[in-house]
Amino acid sequence: MIVSKLFTQVIFVCFLMLTPSIISAQKNPAIISKQVTAVDSIEDEFDVNEMIMHHVKDAHEWHLWGSEHEGVSLHLPVILYDNGFKVFSASHFYHGLNVLDKDAKTGEKLSYLVGKGPAAGYALFHEKIYRLSEGKMHFKDGHPHNPMPLDLSITKNVTSLFFGAFLLLIIMFSMAKFYKKNGSVAPKGIAKFLEPLVLLVQDDIAKANIGEAKYKKYVPYLLTAFFFILLNNLLGMVPILPGGANLTGNISVTLFLALFTLLITVFSGNKNYWRHIFATPGVPIPILIIMVPIEIIGIFTKPIALMIRLFANVTAGHIIILALISLIFINKSIAWSALSVPMALFISILELLVAFLQAYLFTMLSALFIGAAVEEAHH
Repeated sequence: MIVSKLFTQVIFVCFLMLTPSIISAQKNPAIISKQVTAVDSIEDEFDVNEMIMHHVKDAHEWHLWGSEHEGVSLHLPVILYDNGFKVFSASHFYHGLNVLDKDAKTGEKLSYLVGKGPAAGYALFHEKIYRLSEGKMHFKDGHPHNPMPLDLSITKNVTSLFFGAFLLLIIMFSMAKFYKKNGSVAPKGIAKFLEPLVLLVQDDIAKANIGEAKYKKYVPYLLTAFFFILLNNLLGMVPILPGGANLTGNISVTLFLALFTLLITVFSGNKNYWRHIFATPGVPIPILIIMVPIEIIGIFTKPIALMIRLFANVTAGHIIILALISLIFINKSIAWSALSVPMALFISILELLVAFLQAYLFTMLSALFIGAAVEEAHH
């Protein structure tokens, strides 16, 4: 009952924070006129790179539908620490003044959003928040030289992370509730769909790579990693859905997933594991001088490979689909849709396979690394 009340309170607070921000991207004609005037010299041409990066990278808003200035967006909470905490809606940036500026050295045209109201004194450039110096941004070689406050905002990827974790908890608890109530009877509903995947992770991944004696200790982590990656891979294919951001294509997320595997591997390592790293049996000492640094580097390169593989494969799929659709706008001909749309559809179907495959590979390799750390010496 206490947990239920606390959960209700948290949902209510989040609702109060987000509800005022679910608005049209721009309703005030005066502000629209001011923004258009400020950037009327920017070429109105289709920028493939900008479009793709806009869909792939993180943001402080969730654009749902419609054009940039007249569509509907969910503006997320901005939390800054700059001589104290400052909390406000991202709409104060996206509804602020769009300023066109030039690089001091190259003369390149750069635009950024100056915040209004609680966001006054800050600017948003490429989804990063900067403090204004002398009321403006200062660029050199295409990069801003303004100070940055500590940004703890609830961004699009953070929102997606919360939603994916919440949905995963609902699914897993529903499955656990079924088995607790019905025992070992034939599964029904969602349990019938998920049981083969659970057995896949338990028997074919954990038991096969860690060993029957010790695998049960690591099954909870491996199941969590597998279903978290799989669920967010699938959600990321439908960007308009809550949780539909490019979460597993964000290298910060894959970094922490790989970091958990590294920590579990290191702290689970037994004497046999560390002896093979620092004093491999039967290897002469002169060779050990070369091997030990390589083995130590290998401890870190394995999770780095996990991190990059998941990040690169998921992001690449999104980029290829967007690039194929962009052919229509680059060539300014609907006829190109006969080629680009079928190819994009094929890549989308291929991404369904990649969504499962990357979850499987991450979990299997994690189990393989853990298995090597807990393996007993063979005599």
